[in-house]
Amino acid sequence: MAETIYMIAGLIALAGIVIAFVRLIIGPTAAERTVALDAMTIITISLITLLGYMLQRKIYLDVAMVYALISFIGVVAVARYLERGL
Repeated sequence: MAETIYMIAGLIALAGIVIAFVRLIIGPTAAERTVALDAMTIITISLITLLGYMLQRKIYLDVAMVYALISFIGVVAVARYLERGL
């Protein structure tokens, strides 16, 4: 039963990545593309965490944490560039 719920959650997350990717492609402004990319990274982090829980491997949590930090720094850098304050 729990595996079915994990699979459904994974499929919903993958659908969210597809929707965010479409927004990344058709977004008319750079800010909207940045938000779509950030949404994709957040969903990917949740998928990595879900995979780590399903496989019972703690190393995936470390990978998700590093990915989240790199993503945060990247989004802040892009936001500062878009404000022309870099």
